[in-house]
Amino acid sequence: MVGTLYVVSTPIGNLEDLTLRALRILKEVDIVACEDTRHTRILLAHYGIVKPLLSYHEQNERQRTAELLERLRADASVALVTDAGTPALSDPGYAIVHAASAHGISVIAVPGASAVTTALAVSGLPTDRFAFLGFLPRKSAERKRTLETLASIPWTLVFFEAPHRLRDMLQDVEDVLGDRQVAVGRELTKRFEEVIRGPVSEVQDHFRTIEPRGEFTVVVAGAGENAKPALSAEADLRELLEGGMPPKSAVQIIARRHRINRGDVYQMMLGITGKR
Repeated sequence: MVGTLYVVSTPIGNLEDLTLRALRILKEVDIVACEDTRHTRILLAHYGIVKPLLSYHEQNERQRTAELLERLRADASVALVTDAGTPALSDPGYAIVHAASAHGISVIAVPGASAVTTALAVSGLPTDRFAFLGFLPRKSAERKRTLETLASIPWTLVFFEAPHRLRDMLQDVEDVLGDRQVAVGRELTKRFEEVIRGPVSEVQDHFRTIEPRGEFTVVVAGAGENAKPALSAEADLRELLEGGMPPKSAVQIIARRHRINRGDVYQMMLGITGKR
């Protein structure tokens, strides 16, 4: 006999969003593997549940996966949870799910709250097809390169972002993807929940006057009627320069965006600015 691994979604803010099924599973399992034992203990205490907790996070994932696999093979039932939302979505969980599946152990999802679907549902942007990309790279240059690979995708794009990087991320979205429609969800399901919608340039204005605080989910319109029209490299460069972007920055962006030699773009810039 072997046990069962339950992948349990937990509230992303409002404790009332725990499903009845998740509540039952958390009461019945032998152990709860969680990202932060302190955080999960608060959730369980709210519902009067007392269970053994085992920390399972990015730093100890390899060690804990082996330990949990051993327990599951010994017929233990395990609930895998994260601090908020669904495990394995930009959170720990993939390793134990993969290992359990590979060893023939039953893995059962207990669905519930998700910041991804919550933000999509209230974004006002198309939801029939979307791509979830998690967190973009921390550095602007790498972030822009990633955004360039997404520029032609017609589906709605969904990202997570930290408050201290939100302003820079939105600026990079405008620089690379154009002034697309976005919806920025802050503190979804929590007391200070809000969703800011509009062209990314206007949403940036909002956060220039208000300090970003809390957890953010950013929904961006895909390539289409809301996206910046495709331009030739020269027309694209001219638009950036006329918008006030420093020539050096404009040259770098166009070289990456159109995948052409930076020296050629520099000569193009000289021709546009009349500095030949």
